[in-house]
Amino acid sequence: MTATSLSKGANLAVDSPAVRVELVWSAGPAVPEVDVSALLLTAEGRVRDDGDFVFYNQPRHASDAVRHVGKQGGSGAGAGVMTDAVEVDLRSVEPVVDRIVLGASADGGTFGQVPGLSLRLLEAGTRTELARFDMTAGPETALLGGELYRRQGKWKFRAVGQGYASGLAGLATDFGITVDEAPAAPTAPSTVAAPQAPPTPAPSAPAPPPVPAPSSPPAPSPAPATPPTTAGPRLTKGEEHLPVDMRKRLSLRKEQVAVSLKKHGAAGVTARVVLVLDASGSMSFLYSKGVVTDVVERMAAVAAQLDDDGEMQAWTFASNPARLPDLRIGELPDWLRLHVRVGEMSLFRRGRKKGLHPDQADMRAVGIGNEEQKVIAEVRAFVRENPAAAPTLVLFFSDGGVYRNAEIERELREAVEEPVFWQFVGLGRSDYGVLERFDTLPGRRVDNVGFFAVDDISTLPDAQLYDRLLSEFPSWITAAGRAGIL
Repeated sequence: MTATSLSKGANLAVDSPAVRVELVWSAGPAVPEVDVSALLLTAEGRVRDDGDFVFYNQPRHASDAVRHVGKQGGSGAGAGVMTDAVEVDLRSVEPVVDRIVLGASADGGTFGQVPGLSLRLLEAGTRTELARFDMTAGPETALLGGELYRRQGKWKFRAVGQGYASGLAGLATDFGITVDEAPAAPTAPSTVAAPQAPPTPAPSAPAPPPVPAPSSPPAPSPAPATPPTTAGPRLTKGEEHLPVDMRKRLSLRKEQVAVSLKKHGAAGVTARVVLVLDASGSMSFLYSKGVVTDVVERMAAVAAQLDDDGEMQAWTFASNPARLPDLRIGELPDWLRLHVRVGEMSLFRRGRKKGLHPDQADMRAVGIGNEEQKVIAEVRAFVRENPAAAPTLVLFFSDGGVYRNAEIERELREAVEEPVFWQFVGLGRSDYGVLERFDTLPGRRVDNVGFFAVDDISTLPDAQLYDRLLSEFPSWITAAGRAGIL
């Protein structure tokens, strides 16, 4: 099949059920970094929310119809030639989606500095080239290369070649994405947000005024081998600094945690609490909708009730782990604003370190993959290097995509003899691999791992969440005490 050469504005019928759209350019030392993105638009020409923005830090649309493939270079694409691509399964595109526009941004320069620029339309399975659109550009830092669109129930492809001297901000604004160019706090990173506010506060929402940090807390008290029979909610240092509504939620949730612990025979138990948050690309939707923010606030109540100092150590992870500052209850609003983040939602910003608060992790270094075993190893090392009289409870949140099963199993098997219980929580229906099967794996002196998954954690009442979260931890304390691990 001979590929069709398209001129600007020309279109082509697309008969293939799945296509790959590649941006191609020649690499070189003075050539800026180029990234491809896709926006899924309704008939009104706008995105529904930032979940319709597919790019390197949000590489898969929730419908699975569009995914960012990533850069390739070298002999596979020709010597000195680079490609970045998205693949689209046209059969899976939601009916409400009328167009898929294919954009690109140049970081560190303009598209006029990018030689050999062209857009290729390929059949996804065979990689047969269907069409090619050669482009020239000038001072633009963002580019709309082409679009897939519906006409009378069929898909077509149009060569567009429209540049934006205003950068990605200009391109994004055209399609209903609001770009926050002036964050509320000078040290907070810029974000790309949906035109409508999410139902719960998103991580980038302005925070209440900073609160003073609490003084150094006392060391946690030992956990008894046999927990006492009664205990109510504990007063937590720093609670008085919280906004009134947050303080009320925390108080009610601590009471519920105490009820759940008593129900499972662990009233009054103490523990060091560690929080681990998945920050892989597929988590972007849950971050942007405020789901992760709400999860962290609910877990803060667990730490406030279990941990005498009211603090929680925290990690985030994707391709690599990153230790976050300890979460102190009195600083919860600022902590949520600064540290509940995934990737860098602003393409034109690319998460440069200079735009970060000194305590923030550089999410570009964290990446977008799924490497659970790395953060498990890092938390294990922390526990070994910082022994505590109380056991450690790790609350580990992930939306799945687990594939390092052998490495994860090895880490958790080796951790059996350590004073740590690992409670994994799945956010949605996905592949959780060995985490889902760990309860049935033989050859361990004690069961040191718990797992459950929920379709939508935001709809799970606190009572049910804490019951499920704390159902196996008390029995592990008893078993680990008998085995001499505690």
